Formats: sequence, C-alpha cells, structure tokens
Amino acid sequence: MVWRDAQPVQGLTKEGEKTSYILTDGLKEAEPHSLTVYVEVACNGLFGAGKGSLIAPPDPDKKFTLNKAELVVFNRDVHELLVDFEILVDMAKVLGEENQRSFQTLYVANQMVNLLDVTDSCTFPAVRHLASSIFSQKNGESQHTIHAMGHCHIDSAWLWPYEESIRKCARSWVTVIRLMEKNPEFTFVCSQAQQFEWVRNWYPGLYAQIQDYAKEGRFIPVGGTWVEMDGNLPSGESMVRQFLQGQRFFQQQFGKLCSEFWLPDTFGYSAQLPQLMRGCGIRWFLTQKLSWSLVNTFPHSTFFWEGIDGSQVLTHFPPGNSYALKGRVEEMLKTMNNNRDKGRVNHSAALFGFGDGGGGPTQKMLDRLKRMSDTDGLPRVQMSTPDRFFSMLEKEKTQLFTWIGELFLELHNGTYTTQAQIKKGNRECERILHDAEVLSSFALTQKNTFQYPSIKLQHLWRLLLLNQFHDVLPGSCIQLVVEDAMRYYAEIRSMCGLLIKDAVRSLFGELLPTGPETAESLLVLNTLPWERTEVISRTGAKTLALVKVPSMGCSAVEESLTPPHPVTVTKQADGSVTMENGVIAAHLDSMGRVMSLRLVHSGRESVQDGHCANQFVIFDDVPLYWDAWDVMDYHLETRKPITTLLKPLEIVLAGGLRGSVKFSLQISEWSVITQEVILDAMCPYLRFLTQVDWNEAHRFLKVEFPLQVRSMNATYEIQFGHLQRPTHWNTSWDWARFEVWSHKWMDLSEHGFGVALLNDCKYGASVHKNVMSLSLLRAPKSPDPTADIGPHEFTYAVMPHRGSFQEAGVIRYAYNLNFPLHTVPAVSAQCPAWSAFSVHSPAVVLETVKQAEDRLDGLVVRLYESHGSTVVTWLQTSLPVKEAISCDLLERPDPSSHLPLEEHGLKLSFTPFQVRSVLLILRQ
Repeated sequence: MVWRDAQPVQGLTKEGEKTSYILTDGLKEAEPHSLTVYVEVACNGLFGAGKGSLIAPPDPDKKFTLNKAELVVFNRDVHELLVDFEILVDMAKVLGEENQRSFQTLYVANQMVNLLDVTDSCTFPAVRHLASSIFSQKNGESQHTIHAMGHCHIDSAWLWPYEESIRKCARSWVTVIRLMEKNPEFTFVCSQAQQFEWVRNWYPGLYAQIQDYAKEGRFIPVGGTWVEMDGNLPSGESMVRQFLQGQRFFQQQFGKLCSEFWLPDTFGYSAQLPQLMRGCGIRWFLTQKLSWSLVNTFPHSTFFWEGIDGSQVLTHFPPGNSYALKGRVEEMLKTMNNNRDKGRVNHSAALFGFGDGGGGPTQKMLDRLKRMSDTDGLPRVQMSTPDRFFSMLEKEKTQLFTWIGELFLELHNGTYTTQAQIKKGNRECERILHDAEVLSSFALTQKNTFQYPSIKLQHLWRLLLLNQFHDVLPGSCIQLVVEDAMRYYAEIRSMCGLLIKDAVRSLFGELLPTGPETAESLLVLNTLPWERTEVISRTGAKTLALVKVPSMGCSAVEESLTPPHPVTVTKQADGSVTMENGVIAAHLDSMGRVMSLRLVHSGRESVQDGHCANQFVIFDDVPLYWDAWDVMDYHLETRKPITTLLKPLEIVLAGGLRGSVKFSLQISEWSVITQEVILDAMCPYLRFLTQVDWNEAHRFLKVEFPLQVRSMNATYEIQFGHLQRPTHWNTSWDWARFEVWSHKWMDLSEHGFGVALLNDCKYGASVHKNVMSLSLLRAPKSPDPTADIGPHEFTYAVMPHRGSFQEAGVIRYAYNLNFPLHTVPAVSAQCPAWSAFSVHSPAVVLETVKQAEDRLDGLVVRLYESHGSTVVTWLQTSLPVKEAISCDLLERPDPSSHLPLEEHGLKLSFTPFQVRSVLLILRQ
C-alpha cells in the first residue's frame, strides 16, 4: 500500500492488476517537484503465501522480491485504443459464427489494425472513430439489462489471519476511493460491519472518505450482518445477533439499515433465514454459491425464497455465477444467457472486482463496462445499486416462482465436521453467552445496584460472531486463523465465567460463603425455561445428587431426591453389561456396542435385529480438491468398522443415581477412542462421554446407530425449528444430501415410536434408510496440515421414545444436554425455590433473555414455536414487569402491539416456527 502525507492513498497488488499509483494528473510549474511516498509491503500475495497450490498451507520461508519501481508517463490514448480493440475482438469471438454482429466487429477490428501506425499518434483518433462506429449502434428496448456493481469480496480470515484482513480492507477500499474520484458514475457495494469497524479504528482518514461517498450513495454498505457468516452452523440466536450488531452499526455509522442480505460465498443457507431477515428489516437476498453445487443445477436465478415459517424474501442469484467478474464481454453474455427465468425477468446483477483476497475493481474494468452500456449485440450494462436493482425485480414479482425450504449446497459437506475444536468452541460460547445474559438479566431486576455488563457482552458477542465467518467456523482456514479463533473462544469463556460469578454474587450474595466457613448446601441454577429433574455432581465432592430445579430459576439442595427406580448395572459372564433405570434398558457388549436398547414400560426395541448401535466406523476421506471443505460420496464405499479392543468394558459406577461403564478401542496404531457410557436415574437417554486421541490423515470417523425404525424422512434440528430430509436416495436431489448438517438433535420416527440422537458440539450427520450416523472427526491436510490432530472430548446421547419426538420432549432433552445446571456452594439452604420465567406450552421455547439495546429499564425476551404447530400460550414471570410490547428482532417496538399483563402473565400466539420478541419494561 502506498502512503502519502501519513495517509494510505493506493493499494497495489500484482495479481489484482493494480501496479501503479498516479502521483499527479499534470504537474504545474509552481508545484513542488519532489515528494516522498512510502510503500508498505506484506509478505503474502492476494491469496496468502501457500506453497504450490491455492489452498496449500502457508510457506514460512516464502520470499517476495520487489524487482522494479519506475516513474512513467501514462498514455491514456493507447489505453483507450487497447480497451476498444479488446472489446471488439471478444465480441467477434464470443458472439459466434451464427451471429452477424460477430462478423461486423471482426471486420472493424481488422480495419483498426490496418489503419493504426503505432509510431504515429496522429493515426489514433481515426482508429478510435472506427471502434465507435460499433459502440454507437444501440440496442432495442427489449434487450436484457445488467446492473453492474463494484464489489470486493474480502474473506475476514482464510488463507491469512484476521490481522492481514484489516490491511486488505485498507488496500482495497482506498483504491475504490481513487476510482470514485475519477469515475463519477462508479458505485461500489461493501458488506461486513466488522470490516468497516476495523477500518474505522485503524485508518480513520480513509474511513472519513468512505463516509463521504456513502452519503452520495456510491460507497454502499450492504448485507446487514457483522460478518458474512456461515449459513448453516450458527445457532438461531447467533444469526439474530449477526443482524442486530450489523444493522445497528450501519444505522449508527451511515444513517440507514440495509434492505438486502448479502452472502455470496457461504456453503448453504438455512431454511430459517427468510424469517430472520424479515424480522431484521431485510426484504431481499443475494448469493451465487449454489452455482457451485456438484450434482444438480438450481432451477432459478430470481425467485421468492420461503422459510419454514412461511416468510418470503425476494432472492437473486447473479447468473454470471461469480462475485468477482472482470467486466469482460463473455461474462456479460453469460450473465444474460444463463438467466434461468427468461421471459419472467429481464434484469440481472453483475458484481465486478477482484475478490476473496480483496483487490476490488480496476479502471480497466470500468472502461470495459462503459463501452457495453448500450452496444447492439450485447446486453445493456448500467452502473446500479442494490436498491435500484431489486426495485426493478419487484416490478416483475408476480411472475416469479417460489422455492420452499433450505438452499442446500451440494458441495463442501465436510465443513460441518472439519476443525472440531472450533465447532465445540462455537457451541460452548453460544451457551455461556446465553447463560451470562440470563443471569445478568435476573440480577438487573433484583438489585438496583447491579450494572448490566452490556459493553462487555457486546465485545464478547462480536468475537463469537467474527469466528462465525464462513471460512472460520466451517474450518476451511489456515492454522494461524485457528489459533486466533481458539484464543477468542478462551476469552469468551473466561470473561463470561466472571460475568456469571458477578451475577450470582449479586443475586445470592448473602447465601454464599465469604471466608473459611463450609458450604452446607448447594444452590442449583437452571437457565432453561422448564423445570428440570437431573443428577448433578456436588461441587468439589465426588458425591451425586438428584435435584429438581424450577424453570429459569434456582433451588437450594441439601439432600438428594430419591429416584423412583435406581440405576442398576449388571455384568454378564461374557463381559457384556446391562444398564437399566426404569425408563430405558441397554445391553452393551465388551466393545461398548449397544446390542439392545429398550423402553422398559413397553419393551419396544430400538436396535435393528442382528446389528449393533454405537458402532464406530472409519472411512478413507480423499476429496477431489477442496481438502478441508469436501467429503465426497465415494468415501462411503470405504467403510471399516472399528473392532480392535484396547481395554474391554468395565464398570465405573455400579448404579444408584448413576451407572457407567468404560472401554477403549484402537482406531489405528496412532489413534485411540476411550468412552464412558452413562445412565442417570430418571433420564430417558443413554449418554456417551467420548475421548479420542486422533492422529490420522485423510480419514473420517463416525458413529452409527442402525435402528428398528422405518421412515421415509428423518428430522433435523435447525435454527429455531427443524426440517425433514429424505432417508432414501430416489433422486439426484436426495442422494446429493448424503452428508447433511444438524444442530443439537436429529430424530428418526415411525408412528408411535422413534429414536433421537443428541449431541453437545457436532454438526455433520446423515440418516440413510434406518442407519443414523453422527460425524465425529476428519483429518484434512490443506489449508491446515494440523487440522483436528490431537485430543478431543465430546458427548452424544441416544434417546428412544414413545410417540412423536415432540410429545417425547426430545427438543428439551437436547437443550438439557447442552445447557448443564449451574451449581454454587451455599452456607445455608434458606433459599426458597424461585422461578423468573415459565412458558405454559411445551411447544414454545423461551430462547433469550437480555437487556434491551436502547432501554436500560427493559428486557428483551425471544421465544419461538418449536413443534411446527399453531399455539396460544402464557409466558409467566415473577419479575417486576410493568409493560410489555411486541418488537422485531432489531428490538424496534411495534407501538400498536402493547400486550396486556394478566394474572397468568402474557398471552402469546404463535404460528409454526414463528420467532417472537417482546420488550418488557421493568418497574424501578
């Protein structure tokens, strides 16, 4: 980057066609004839510093050399001639022999060569006049219109760390500013509030120029999110916060909200996104990534996308299938010809500028597009804005098709599993931020002196949201980025732990030990919105207790409850073990495989006859190219069960409140699985606490559960809801989903019975026929050669159930597994059980309790309907609430929707999978 007068003035990139900085347009005699510029050079190219291939790990010894720096005089006439000639030759090539326009342009290009004398600049005007004879011939009114927008996709981290992305933003955006000074029609769209915040903090002079051009409507913030996040793995609440933080930033810094969601490079799109967009002030959506699908071609370019709740957004996939066009003739023709909604829509978007590693548009790209603004034989190309473009599409919306459900990318399925520690960090930090907000909100309502830690929480949320960028959370980044991400997760865990301690001290200070006195009892805190009866470990002691804790509240525990049926663990002569708790009964062989899993009451068996569940299997995992990203369907042909026993099954806890058994398996000479299988009193699921020492290369570890269940569809949890995917491979659309993503649970049910598989940090999954598989670990070698190597710990659980998964409470039990009860030593048990919130209907989940963004005396609660039903329910609270108002996901109150506070609380109605936010105003 070139610096002049202590300000960045020009980005330079060899690969990005930016190799010059204009010192002056014309030096006047009176001006100083010497100046000093500084050139800042980074030791990486546009795509990092990989050795040998794009996605190779960085080479620490890679050297870059500045070979030449010279003062030159730019010849504008020659440049213009070359662009004229390039466009005409490209038209001749691309329009094809059947098009007479192709021959016209070829003929004129030939005449230009004949007329030009490169040694005589006097011939230049006549040659340019020849070219203009083509460019001056205009299109008819029916010609397709392309809305061109400058674009510069900058991955916030990928083959370079976050720190380098800050410099990429400055290099790319200062170049955009220079182009805007010279090209008054040029418009540029730019997403990711985090990147604006980086430039604001590190390059304030550049940021002030960006704000000036934003006021003119030329440097246009888009997207509305903190980063361009992964579209599958973040929780529903994380996705809300992406929009909340992004939209509030753009409103505060640029005076307006974004109307379009901008996510061109993410690996699939959750079916809950349309509702979240609409709730955050967004009506339009743009991406192009589904053009990467390996199997099926998506049938539309412009359409309505409908989510699981029925919300719709107008959606456009630029038909050029790129967010980094170069303004070439062939790209514009592809954009027109590849439009899959011809006859319905006559407008397309074209995003031009070097991308991924930054760079952005160049003067040559702008010069090409000017010549195609209205040239017969080519689509009409005009500089545009998202507002102008989508407004044109709105006029044609009555003719558009609707796509319902997820936008599944048939590629990059490995990103649901790669870099397991990042996935675990994400899930754990989503949980701990939830708990810190819930407990801080309770403390705020109980003590006037408590200061809600809003600034700290915003900082921690922004760290989490940054790590949800679409090359970080998916695991498709270099080792330096993984180290950054893990450091941010550690900061979130540490600071949230302190915030939770502060809130607990404020709530229960008089009950907590202050000195050497011994704690006589235990305070147990529940941050979930239903009563829970669970076995806990007493703090600091090896003893267990069965406790009952009210919904979003606490109770003091001195003595354990007595379960109606204690856990029994019985070892058989053949080394197998039977575990039972009055709800379920499991029989495990000496290798820890589940040979039988029955519901005690009905005797219904879960495991398929002649098969065993909890079967670890390993696959060869060698993708065609995108190592960290892809798992190919052919890996399924290499399945090998893991059957080498290292330590046979032995009893750890013999029963009572908890029974458990432990065993170890040898994966290979380098890798080992150790697993403790746990059954708690009154618990409907069998839990598998798993430790893996993993030292493999290009191998994929899964665990399988073949079930005595037959169903055409399996159900998977997504953000604020669930969806079904087929268990068969009838069509190419079905088998392309051989590896899918899910959140805390998935379920396979037939009428009256089913089995759910719960987990605490895994996302990759599949259900084919009757076999449910959870993807555990991969071992790619690019772009991080150390990906997933080392120790791992995770938990999953299997839950057979009567009836539907909704009736059986699968959703609640999956939350329970992910949100353990908090235990705090107390000096006294004189604390009556207390509940802050409860929801009457089991279908409605109270997901979030937090302080309102703009009202210190307000809480925002967010609830969603989780069963897929229409329901009316009561939200009860013991907090001092004086007023309740419906608001959107950006917490903007609906003045016409004041909710009456009644004796039973707040009466709320929901349609299937609806997300609702309510602003509660507290009495002082």
